[in-house]
Amino acid sequence: MARDQIDMTPLQSRDELVAWFEAGCKDPSEFRMGTEHEKTPFTLEGHRPVPYEGARGIGALLEGMKLLLGWEPIMEKGNIIGLYDVTGGGAISLEPGGQFELSGAPVENVHQTQSELMAHLAQVREIATPLGIGFLGLGMTPSWSRADIPMMPKGRYKIMTNYMPKVGQYGLDMMYRTCTVQTNLDFSSEADMVKKLRVSLALQPVATALFANSPFTEGKPNGFLSFRSEIWRDTDNARSGMMPWAFEDGMGFERYVDYALDVPMYFVKRDEDYIDVSGSSFRAFFDGRNNNLPGERPTLSDWANHLSTIFPEVRLKRYLEMRGSDGGPWGRLPALPAFWVGLLYDDVSLDAAWEIVKHWNAHERQALRDDVPRMGFKARIKDRYLFEIAKECLVLAHAGLRRRGRIDQLGRDETRHLEPLDRIIDSGRTPAEEMLDKFNGPWKGSVEPAYAEYAF
Repeated sequence: MARDQIDMTPLQSRDELVAWFEAGCKDPSEFRMGTEHEKTPFTLEGHRPVPYEGARGIGALLEGMKLLLGWEPIMEKGNIIGLYDVTGGGAISLEPGGQFELSGAPVENVHQTQSELMAHLAQVREIATPLGIGFLGLGMTPSWSRADIPMMPKGRYKIMTNYMPKVGQYGLDMMYRTCTVQTNLDFSSEADMVKKLRVSLALQPVATALFANSPFTEGKPNGFLSFRSEIWRDTDNARSGMMPWAFEDGMGFERYVDYALDVPMYFVKRDEDYIDVSGSSFRAFFDGRNNNLPGERPTLSDWANHLSTIFPEVRLKRYLEMRGSDGGPWGRLPALPAFWVGLLYDDVSLDAAWEIVKHWNAHERQALRDDVPRMGFKARIKDRYLFEIAKECLVLAHAGLRRRGRIDQLGRDETRHLEPLDRIIDSGRTPAEEMLDKFNGPWKGSVEPAYAEYAF
């Protein structure tokens, strides 16, 4: 998330929280997609983490991007921590360890997402290369320890860094060592949101397997295909996971509000200051019972900021965020929006996807999610391998995109963006398994070649 919200409208009732979500409903003709991707900066010489400070640091990179793009800087305590495109709606932000994130503008089709990505990468290289900075397209840093990685100067990250070890084993790894690619999609009504949420939650392990490419930790195989996904299993289970209650009768905006009210908070932002309220629920704050802000009631920005600190496999805001995939090389990134748009923005494919998952129960969904980081396509649910389900989903995504009929300048529809996933299915192996073959073969037991082969 590039910017913390700044709407200081005081909240008076729970109904306002529900209405905040309802305001996201759009006519299908107005549906858009947004793609967010993170990439790890490294020094071209030595393949080391890049600090924020200095003439060749992340701050200097952002200053150069500001001059190149003319975007508005996002500042905190005198430090530039991001950029915002006032006209188009895109943004650049920093994750805790310097991971460089593009939050793409809302666009109409996957062709535009790819164009945006290619323009962004060309712009980043123009500034970063003279600074001696490259970017890696993997789900996790393959060679660095946590202690190696600097913290970016954002107040929320200091609070999260202090809190994470209290609630899970891997929270700091999530913050400092992982990268993801996400797709954000719209809904037309509460019922449409619920259907898309359930389908995408159940099928998130398919995307995890298709994009799995974090098999290395500190220079060695870690025993997983997507260690980034495994990390989320023990980061902070009060705010992450598969949300089994979303499949129960009565699911809707109100049910998500009740869930979010009870999720522990991290911070409250007032002016440029982050007030540590970690561990206290938003419900207590809403009732005026926050010990660090006695008697104070939350604002609309407090609610929006709190929602950005909830991390389920699919997150509800005024749109739905698909959160199950490892970051990857540039050629694979547009395949994620293509996959989910094909499944969720076409009613025929959405109905067919629901038929695949509707008989799975909460235990089965959780077991699949737990198995896929290690087993990839070999994970099973009921009597089926995940590979079979992934293959079926890809057929549905192709069909959905064909029916959408969004054509590029060369007369091609959006199915062309699924080609990287077609190749993965044809091979029957996750990207991580291909990487492990390289590690055990031409890479000769070293992850150093990844800094060339998986660089942006």
